[in-house]
Amino acid sequence: MKKFAAIFMCAALAVGALSGCSSNENSSTADNSTAGNPISVVTREDGSGTRGAFVELFGIEDADGNDAITQSAEISNSTSVVMTTVAGNPDAIGYISLGSLNNTVKALEIDGVAATVENINNGTYKVYRPFNIATKEGLSETAQDFVNFIMSEQGQAIVAEEGYISVENSGSYTPSGKTGTVTVSGSSSVTPVMQVLKEEYEALNPDVTIELQQSDSTTGVNDAIAGTSDIGMASRALKDSELEQGVVGTVIANDGIAVIVNNESTVTGLTSEQVKGIYMGELTNWSEVA
Repeated sequence: MKKFAAIFMCAALAVGALSGCSSNENSSTADNSTAGNPISVVTREDGSGTRGAFVELFGIEDADGNDAITQSAEISNSTSVVMTTVAGNPDAIGYISLGSLNNTVKALEIDGVAATVENINNGTYKVYRPFNIATKEGLSETAQDFVNFIMSEQGQAIVAEEGYISVENSGSYTPSGKTGTVTVSGSSSVTPVMQVLKEEYEALNPDVTIELQQSDSTTGVNDAIAGTSDIGMASRALKDSELEQGVVGTVIANDGIAVIVNNESTVTGLTSEQVKGIYMGELTNWSEVA
């Protein structure tokens, strides 16, 4: 009788799993990681330039053009937190700077196109935005020299080496021998490449200290407006309301936005409309996008 019961149980389990009555608990994890499960939506906080660009690029807006990301989304306050959250939840979806992408999560194809620098450059991957720095008139000589380095041949080579899309450079940089401290604050998406630029600049100019403070794009631009930072970082275009307060935006790089899922997810791609539907709360189960 016990043997019959065991056989019956295996048959019942086989209805939901092709692996039948396997003794390996993890044999169907990849197959069942998302199918039929609720979608766990992860988003950045208000003030994030990545969020603003993501909303604009996918049209996640209400009739008045306001951000319409579902109120049920989990809020993460930095790129790294989004990645950690998605890496820990097989049913999660998020979005991050392409330049920050690593193997802890999986980037989805959007409209059949992989999120790569090559595809941004050839025009097939449409989900990208500028990285800006915001400065005001009267920038110190040392801060201006750091900006000169960022925009130089050497600075833009670093941008490309770090996985971002470089912009036209201003020629070769020669160390200036400047001294002093420069404060840079803002976007968590821009921070990783700015960290490398800072380190290389300080190596060339050992009497300069670059203080790098991570927050979000809006805070960074406001810091530059208020004069509490020399340079603000924004992972989006500057708004007219910000420019009217005396800051100037300089594009230092372009960067894709990668839509990411857990590595165990069986989903490999979505359409732009599906991403929009998920983030507006219209599509709430992975079975709806299978």
